[in-house]
Amino acid sequence: MNLTRVSGIILRHLAVYRSNLARLNEILLWPIFELLLWGFFGTYIGRLSALGNVVLVILGSLLLWTVFARVQQSISISFLMELWSRNIMNMFIAPISITEYLTALMVVGLLKVAFVSGLMILLAWLFYHINLFVAGFALVPLAVALILFAWAVGTFITGIVLRFGQGAESIAWMFAFFLQPFGAVFFPLSVYPWWLQRVLWWIPLPHIFESLRSVFAGEGIALNHVLWAFGLNAVYLTAAFIFFGYMFEKAREKGFLLKLQE
Repeated sequence: MNLTRVSGIILRHLAVYRSNLARLNEILLWPIFELLLWGFFGTYIGRLSALGNVVLVILGSLLLWTVFARVQQSISISFLMELWSRNIMNMFIAPISITEYLTALMVVGLLKVAFVSGLMILLAWLFYHINLFVAGFALVPLAVALILFAWAVGTFITGIVLRFGQGAESIAWMFAFFLQPFGAVFFPLSVYPWWLQRVLWWIPLPHIFESLRSVFAGEGIALNHVLWAFGLNAVYLTAAFIFFGYMFEKAREKGFLLKLQE
């Protein structure tokens, strides 16, 4: 792997934000609006409920959900940016391997989510006097598990776009929100019907957010859920890389890369 080529792709995607302020919406406006909406909603519920600090649980869940959504969308949308700018052929004519390209997109996603997370933690403290660091280092493995799953989903969606072109770009925007109702993000897994719980057991998201609620309840991190999440991530991430590699080879053999820019 050539780090110079990887850093070149990273700088290419970061430079977009300097010349196009509209693209800052994904790392500024959406996270802020979500934080304000759920924060004020949680404050209101907290005044009516005897369930403890509802605001802390909601904002903690929102923070981790933002980590997943932004990392997943960063990979998918960064690839779509290459299509929109008709740069996809230039990118793959250059001596850049698929591994280097995906690595660069993953790093771009990490940089974005680091900025967004810091901003949300600061605003949560300023507006609601909530310290999201109260969970301590327990948030680290949960955030890592979310990032791994986001990489898997983002890579899978990018493979779909390679095959079907810009007609599939809506998937890049909506897929994370499609998973949200089934990720037990803001409510426990026990809310779902028993048959659906068995299906959702095979998705990393419910395990991660169940463990988060366990931490905020003072019960410590749920190790069984964390292990399940990392095990599933290993399977999904491997499958996503294989799928993307297969789709890329098919797109190159059948000339889909040229058609993507038409």
